[in-house]
Amino acid sequence: FRHFYGQRRFNNGQDKPFGAVVGVLHTVLEMIEGGATHLGVATDHVIESFRNGLWPGYKTGQGIEPALLAQFHPLEAALAAMGV
Repeated sequence: FRHFYGQRRFNNGQDKPFGAVVGVLHTVLEMIEGGATHLGVATDHVIESFRNGLWPGYKTGQGIEPALLAQFHPLEAALAAMGV
């Protein structure tokens, strides 16, 4: 969230924002260059499970801006390419 809201003006020229991706990758790279030997990054996904019946709104994606949600998959692909 920090990178998404802090770098909202970034886009790839097609009005697809990628500020969150840039920010997270920059932070991860700084950690690696700083000597981190172990690193993990977690993202969240909209899922359907029994929990949706227990807690309305559970992981439905409600409240997540579409521009942020759209950056999860590109971020995960970039992290995988980096070996993270």
